[in-house]
Amino acid sequence: MSPAVTPSPQPRRDALALAAYHQLAQHGFEGLRTREVAAEAGVNIATLHYYFPSKEELIGAVLSHAMQRFRSTLDVADGSGNQLRTHFDGLRRLLRDEPELFAVMGELALRAARDPAIHDLFQNTMDMWRRTIKGLLINAAKDGFLEAPGDPDAQASLVVAAVMGACMIPVWQPTRRSEAIRELQRSLGLRAS
Repeated sequence: MSPAVTPSPQPRRDALALAAYHQLAQHGFEGLRTREVAAEAGVNIATLHYYFPSKEELIGAVLSHAMQRFRSTLDVADGSGNQLRTHFDGLRRLLRDEPELFAVMGELALRAARDPAIHDLFQNTMDMWRRTIKGLLINAAKDGFLEAPGDPDAQASLVVAAVMGACMIPVWQPTRRSEAIRELQRSLGLRAS
């Protein structure tokens, strides 16, 4: 007799994080209700609390989901400086196809300024993203994709700040968001494809 196989809890955790992500995009942080998150995921509130004992843990999963969407703009198989251009192209695709991502990040940025637990989660995520961008900038400069390479630390901070600033542009103005990302790319001196 073979032992019983316990299903992985990851699909349920992912469904709850995605439901919280949708609720946050639609209603903002102040309108985020765990009861609605549980209902959207098709579970009861006790199940949600089993997987996420605190709201901060749920927000951590939302941030993880959001950063996975941003990581989808990176071609990890391409180790060249072209990754930076691919990332910017991907950001513009996300702006067009997934505007809720930017609404969620904007909400979390605003909440992080007032909530120490969210601040720590958000800051750690932003630091990780800034380090990734710094690596892309270094590779782009090394491979000749930047017209005038600058300080990769400062440039990475600029990229993250500008993208987070674009999150504050209202969802109904997608052209302004895309223009901001395109101008950021130009200001970095990233050669056109």
